[in-house]
Amino acid sequence: MHVLRITERAVLVSLESGDEATDLYSIQELRELVSTAGAEVVGTFAQRRPRPDPTYFLGQGKVEELYAFAQEIDADLIIVDADLSPIQQRNLEDGVGVRVVDRTQLILDIFAQRAHSHEGKLQVELAQLKYLLPRLAGSGTELSRLGGGIGTRGPGETKLESDRRRIRNRITDLTRELEEVRRHRRVQKKARRELPFPTAALVGYTSAGKSTLLNTLSGSHVLVDRKLFATLDPTTRRVVLPDGWAVLVTDTVGFIRNLPHDLIAAFRATLEEVTEADLLIHVVDASHPQMLEQMNAVRQVLGELGAVDKPTLTVYNKSDLISDQYILRKLVAETPNSVYISALKRQGISHFMDALTKLLQTMLVRLSLEIPYDRSDLVSLCYDSGKVLKAEYTPNGILVLADISRDVVGKFREFIRD
Repeated sequence: MHVLRITERAVLVSLESGDEATDLYSIQELRELVSTAGAEVVGTFAQRRPRPDPTYFLGQGKVEELYAFAQEIDADLIIVDADLSPIQQRNLEDGVGVRVVDRTQLILDIFAQRAHSHEGKLQVELAQLKYLLPRLAGSGTELSRLGGGIGTRGPGETKLESDRRRIRNRITDLTRELEEVRRHRRVQKKARRELPFPTAALVGYTSAGKSTLLNTLSGSHVLVDRKLFATLDPTTRRVVLPDGWAVLVTDTVGFIRNLPHDLIAAFRATLEEVTEADLLIHVVDASHPQMLEQMNAVRQVLGELGAVDKPTLTVYNKSDLISDQYILRKLVAETPNSVYISALKRQGISHFMDALTKLLQTMLVRLSLEIPYDRSDLVSLCYDSGKVLKAEYTPNGILVLADISRDVVGKFREFIRD
């Protein structure tokens, strides 16, 4: 009796750089991505070479070895730890006789599974179609094939035809629909900006613990999952600081090394939460052996978004997994505006709150103001863009002592008291 196989059996393929630690980290991360996508890793296959073969990615002899290996272990799928050109993907697939998925396609598939909001689903489909479009010409690939396995979820479920003109039309429609969603988002953001709270965006490598930290700070129940990219749609919560002031904290999608450019472009609306925040909270998995590489990957994406120079509080998370506390103290000593915590065990949260308060204070200027009654709108601005410490109504005007955001100080210049 034939048993229907539910879980795909995948072989992971990579090129070795010669740096054993880096190669091990790369293949382990690929394993986690594949597990998140829902497949079973049944083997790995690597070749050491300085650069990929332009035709097959691997050398032609290695392609023949990979074919035999895949047949021997009954693999359904080859997953390559790199981005393949359309030619490389087509030739490698022809050479090994099973479907080939590259790293971008794998991440897109995970995003297709993780997107829950209407906007998130639109963004994933747009990124997938942009990925597929150059791979249709002359490849014999049809979108009707899609819808059954890793790298096939998303547009295949809409039964789109393979005709490039139709796909371009769909891309145009998606772009237009996303712009309408973004217009509504801008209205929501404008309303949020009118609240008297600064905004902070949680950023960090995927699985660093951003959602756990947000839950700990706000008492909310944002989804927490050990799998990669558990958080795709942004979530905002109000967090009250020790001095009574509050900050709006938004959890964002986790970053990853070599995050596909189409994804950065497609998710720009979601990532606007990062670019428009007043400050960033960079959550780092301090227990990870490749911590520095992960931090650099986050900074690279922030650089692409134009947000790398924003005021940032670095949070070394998962301190409970590190037995040598000297390592943590050394990290904090060497990193400006940083603390170490365990968000899961709620350890170090008071230090985090104090550090966040201090960082916010550096973004404010204390002003003593005498505001005439015909400019009482400026009193409202004090509340909206800072923290009012004292307000006294006198016959000559309103005396205000306030900590004001630096970007609006100019509006108060003529009313500053010596």
